[in-house]
This record gives sequence, C-alpha cells and structure tokens, in this order.
Amino acid sequence: MSRKCTITGKKPMAGNNVSHAHNKTRMRQLPNIQRKRIFVPELGRYVRLKISTRALRTISKIGLKPFL
Repeated sequence: MSRKCTITGKKPMAGNNVSHAHNKTRMRQLPNIQRKRIFVPELGRYVRLKISTRALRTISKIGLKPFL
C-alpha cells in the first residue's frame, strides 16, 4: 500500500536523525494515512479513499466538493 494521500498528495518525507554526538542516520516521517468511506451527496453513494487525517478534518469542516 503506497503511503500517499489521494487528495492532498502527501508522501513520506526523508531526513536525518541527528544524535547528541552529531551522528546522522536516515529516517522517514510517514504521513498519517487512513482508509475511509466518505458519503458524496452529489453522487448519492459512498466513496472509499486513502486520505491523510488533515484532509479528513478539512473534509468534515467544509465538505468534499469544496475541498476538491
């Protein structure tokens, strides 16, 4: 399963984990992707999406159609 939001396009970020001794090891910061079923009133049915929790909060606030 790819960790990418279908609406916002958020993907994992890569960077360095830096210790106190300044040793660097590579790390990934994964987005919080959830698989949700959202009702679309314009279509009159449910749509299954893989979206980030930030996008889910925005959809619940303003709706799916204005957010797209």
